[in-house]
Order: sequence, then structure tokens, then C-alpha cells
Amino acid sequence: MTVPLDRLRIGSAPDSWGVWFPDDSLQVPWSRFLDEVSQSGYDWIELGPYGYLPTDPERLNAETASRGLRVSAGTVFTALHRGPAVWEDTWAHVSQVAELTRATGAGHLVVIPSFWRDDKTAELIEPSELTPEQWRALTTGTERLARRVRDEFGLETVVHPHADTHIDSEEHVARFLDATDPAVVNLCLDTGHYAYCGGDSVKLIETYGERIGYLHLKQVDPEVLARVRANGTAFGPAVQQGVMCEPPLGVPEMEPVLAAAQQLGVDLFAIVEQDMYPCPPDQPLPIAQRTRRFLRGCGA
Repeated sequence: MTVPLDRLRIGSAPDSWGVWFPDDSLQVPWSRFLDEVSQSGYDWIELGPYGYLPTDPERLNAETASRGLRVSAGTVFTALHRGPAVWEDTWAHVSQVAELTRATGAGHLVVIPSFWRDDKTAELIEPSELTPEQWRALTTGTERLARRVRDEFGLETVVHPHADTHIDSEEHVARFLDATDPAVVNLCLDTGHYAYCGGDSVKLIETYGERIGYLHLKQVDPEVLARVRANGTAFGPAVQQGVMCEPPLGVPEMEPVLAAAQQLGVDLFAIVEQDMYPCPPDQPLPIAQRTRRFLRGCGA
């Protein structure tokens, strides 16, 4: 008998439709994304790259409401390990996204660290390991950002470990969590990125359960991942090679992750994200429909 996963609110994101940029000729129009995510049976979406969906709150709310959709979060990329020099530019962008996020009724801001190597060429932008001073800048900067986002916009900040960033592996995620205030900074656990970087999502949920504030659901193809690791492939090309795949075809196994999240006893967004930029425009919808059926079969 399938145990109902009634603490998980399932949604999807522009990422699952191959959307990585505000405007790109290889991406489906935003109206098609909204139509198809609703058609697939999801109730929740994320905003995706700022500017992809309409940025006028009244229009955006009308477009989502007409399709029975609600917004769970906005997303920003930051480079807070670079210290005070980047603060003003960071806040200018974050506040813009946070304002729209709040206007939709969403309650979360997903913060993704910047890449340490070029997402297309694999050229190093900066070292893959931070210095102690950079770690302090990252953790104190994230706390500062999260407090201001909470105080000015009422949003919870959840930091997203991500491939080819400085918060990626089990070691780096634990170091980040241990050095930040749980009252203001929590985690968006992306099961695919964490597996990509060698992490165990169930173990993380069981160890740092009180810090799990949000979930991204995805899987990686272990055979493609092995080639990616062997060749030192950057994340962007790895996605084009199919490193991310739909469940239940990859890892981590989804049922134990969902069960561990349910056992936390708190309401969590669990947003499906299958990185696949670029992709043919007709590819996302059937994948999204199959994934929603699979998750229903798991009790979600």
C-alpha cells in the first residue's frame, strides 16, 4: 500500500521545459510552458529566470490563475563569496526578483551560488575550492542576504547546492550548513545535483532534516555521469549529453527520498526540475506527464 505523501506539495519549473534564460530562441514561449505545466497536472511552478515569465505582477497572477497554477518560489544566482564588493549589485537583482516573488504570494527565494567554471567551455573562472576568507564571505553574506530578504519581503531563503559551484558535495554542503544560522538560512535540496556531486539525499535529510526547507526533484543517469566525471565535462555540456533523466530511470531512487522528506513532518515544496537545455519544443510535455504519474504512484 502506498503511503500518502501529504506533506509534499508537488510542482514543476521552467527548467523542466528547457528554460535557462529570460529570452532565448531555443526555448518554448512562456505561455506554452504555463499551458503545458498545467496540462501535466501540476499545481505549483517556480518563476525561473527573471524576465522569462511576465514581470508585471497583475499580468503574471492573472496568467497563472487562469491555468490553476500558483507560484512557490523565485530564483537568483549570487556570488557572495566575493565579498562586500558585489553586495550592491547582488541586492539590486535579488530585490527585483524578491519583489515579484512576494507579489505572486510565494514564500521562498531559491539562491544558487555562482559557477566556478564556464558552463559551456569548462574554462576555469576561479578556483573550485574557496579560501577560508571566501568561505566566511559566503556564509556571512548569505546570512545578511537572507535576513534582509526576510525583513523586507517576508520570504524564506533556501540555498541550492549545484554542480560546478562551491556548494556542491557532501563536505561542502555540511560545511556551509554548519557555518550558517538555521534561523535565516536553510537548504533547497536538489536530489539530482546532489547525486551528480556524489551526495546521498536520504542521508542529508536524516542528518540535517531541520535545515531542509525546499526540494527539487530530479535524477541523474549514472552511465552518463560516469563519462562526465571521467572527461571533466562542465555542467552545461553534461546536460546536453543527457546526464539528467526522468524518474525512475536514474539515481537517486526517488521513493526513499520522498519518504524521508515526508517523515520530517513539515510541509515542503517538492518541485520537479529536469535540466535539459536546449531541447526540442515537443520533448518536455510527455516527460512532465510521465513524471507526474510516477510521483502520484509514489503517493505524492
